[in-house]
Order: sequence, then structure tokens, then C-alpha cells
Amino acid sequence: MAGNEKAEQLKKAPKKVQGVYPPSPPHWVGDGFPVQSLFTYRDLGKVLNPFILLDHAGPAAFPPAPERMETPRGVGTHPHRGFETVTIVFGGQVAHGDSAGNSGSIGPGDVQWMTAGRGVLHQEFHAPEFTRDGGVFDVAQLWINLPARDKMTAPAYQPLAAADMQAVALTDPESVSAETVGSLRVIAGHFSEKGAGGEGGEITVTGPARSFTPLNVWDVTLAEGKSSVLACPEGWVTALAVMGGALVVEGVRGETNHTVVLSRQGTRFRIEAPEGAHFLVLTAQPLEEPIAGEGPFVMNERQELHQAFEDLRRGHFGTL
Repeated sequence: MAGNEKAEQLKKAPKKVQGVYPPSPPHWVGDGFPVQSLFTYRDLGKVLNPFILLDHAGPAAFPPAPERMETPRGVGTHPHRGFETVTIVFGGQVAHGDSAGNSGSIGPGDVQWMTAGRGVLHQEFHAPEFTRDGGVFDVAQLWINLPARDKMTAPAYQPLAAADMQAVALTDPESVSAETVGSLRVIAGHFSEKGAGGEGGEITVTGPARSFTPLNVWDVTLAEGKSSVLACPEGWVTALAVMGGALVVEGVRGETNHTVVLSRQGTRFRIEAPEGAHFLVLTAQPLEEPIAGEGPFVMNERQELHQAFEDLRRGHFGTL
């Protein structure tokens, strides 16, 4: 087989499902976030680096609590170092504040991208309006590892409003039909899709978030009984985290809060939603560096963790 023919064939090669992984048992983070951890830096995060942790809080109904306006549910002041937290709100509202002076509230469709870098203190609570009125709370938080060279970068904060993220009408590029089968929002990275059957112009959308590693974070819904094909770069880590419904990836089914991990080889994969599905697509250039994690700190070596705890004790993370 000629070299260029083989290369073209590889471009069309599907990724293979390496495993479908269940979440941790439900647990509470503070008194505001009923969480299941889909993966952490102690397990799948080692394979999916730079994606090192994903928690899904909810969906859970909270009653109105006007009596808690001064003491809202949530998580009080706590530190982070060495990575970025990406909070994606599907339902409810989250209020944030940190020792770098950033604060704000995010609601459905919004994203908060916080770079902890060399160290930050922050807190997360139910926002005042949600505390007062109650409702369904549904939030995902993703931790993205920082490369060793950037772990001590200055803390930063990117508030990304829903209006900043263009929603793309998802079709099946391998079908002759131009039927819309779902939608896709690009939070970070890029998404490109050709017209039905590979004909027509190509749609390219770029997400608003800035990252230290080349990556894509897509928020996707697929309608009941529909299917599509998504493309991603050869050699990248790839995972699909099911936020709701059930998703079939290359013939393998993943339920709500399960993580479907795909091979690095291949550049495309077929998805189907027998009952409808909401999921995150996470793809990235692999970060081939050691992980040393302890609680809210993720570094490369154990000694760096000891230094983080010492810096926290000495007040080097600021005040909040």
C-alpha cells in the first residue's frame, strides 16, 4: 500500500472503546453539592491526563431556603494549586469568590474557568437567587492539569457566559440527510463538521476558553434514536462523560455518569442515543508527565506537594 494511501486510510480509522467506567458512590462535597466522581487523578486521570478529575453534582432538587441567604449551601474556603477547575452549569446557579479578587455567579449554560496556578483560595456556594427560590441543581466540575512548566503560573479567572459559546446544529456527516440530530457547544478548542455526506462547506467553531494544553471540551446533546460521527486528532486522549441518558459509542453503551474511554489511535467515532443523551466530549494532546496529587493539590513530585502544604500554612495563598 502506498504511503499516502495508508495515511488517508488512517485518517478515516475509527477509535476503539478501551473501557466504560462507572462513577464513585454518591457523596456530598460541603452541604451544597451531591456528587458522583466520574474519575480522579488517582485512577482514570492518570490515563486521561490533562483531564484529571470530573465530578457531576446532581441533578438534585433543593427547596427554597430564604432563611439561608446569609449562610448558603456550598463549600467554604479551600485551596488549590497546580491545575485549572472548569465549572459547567446545566441547572441552578453557583456563586464563586477567590483570593485573587475574582467573584461572580454563573447560571445555566455558563462556565467558570479558574486557573489555580501557583495557589489560590476559593469558595463555591449556591447563588443568592437559587438559595431563595430553590430548583434543580445540575453542575459538572472538570479539573485540567497544568504542565510542569506552568504549574506556578499566576492565578486567573475566565467567566464564560452561555452567549459566548456558539451552539452548532449537529448532523450526521456520513448520512445523505442534513437532518439535525443534536447540538454541540464548544467550551474550549475547536469543532469542525462538513455538510451531509461530506458535501458542502465546512463549519468551524472555536470556543472562548484559553488553555495551557491543546484540547477540546464540547458539551453535546444527541436526540433520542439519532446518531452522528465526531472527529478528533490522531494520538489525543479521548473520553466521553455521560451527563444524562445513555450513549452508545462504537457499539458500546455507557449509562449516565459513566465514562467511555477511547483509544488514542483513530480520528473518528460513531455515537448513538437510543433514549437521548447529554454528554461531554474531552479530547487533548496527552500530558506525559508524572502526577502527584493530594486533596486540592496536583503536582509532579511528592516534594512539591509538601511545599504546597507548607506554603498554605505560611499564608502564601492569600486571604479570602
